[in-house]
Amino acid sequence: MKSTTTHTAERRSILKYLAACVSSVALVSSSTLSFAAATLQKSRAEWRKLLPKESYDVLFEEDTEAPGSSALNTEKRKGTYICAACFLPLFDSAFKFDSGTGWPSFFDVLPGAIGKRDDTRLFITRTEYHCARCGGHQGHVFDDGPQPTGLRYCNNGVALQFVPAENELPELRS
Repeated sequence: MKSTTTHTAERRSILKYLAACVSSVALVSSSTLSFAAATLQKSRAEWRKLLPKESYDVLFEEDTEAPGSSALNTEKRKGTYICAACFLPLFDSAFKFDSGTGWPSFFDVLPGAIGKRDDTRLFITRTEYHCARCGGHQGHVFDDGPQPTGLRYCNNGVALQFVPAENELPELRS
């Protein structure tokens, strides 16, 4: 038979665990709401019909592609990187650099292109960024990039499309 002290310690442990779970749900819910202001509103079912599975999973389920899997890692041409969901221009190719991480990386973004929020899913706080227009998850930003910003926008390649400088940008998706 367990002692009263053991039961009390177990109850406290369970209560702390439940409080952490509730806190995590509240954080996810409130951070999800911060992107409700995206100007292009589509249901997940609509996005699922429009996008390849890998892109949908990253953009709207906040998955991460495998490092080194994107053809955009080696893209060197001049052009613009756009959101794979809504076609909003996010990065100029002049901002791209080889970070050695296995994901396309940029030291800056185009004005008004992204929204940011804290991401605590890995038990550390990281800054996650999303397309400002559709709210699609792009990646995380870190402070270990090159000058002039010192930032590294570490992007999922399947969340982007590259448009070479000699091509016209597509119309924004409606």
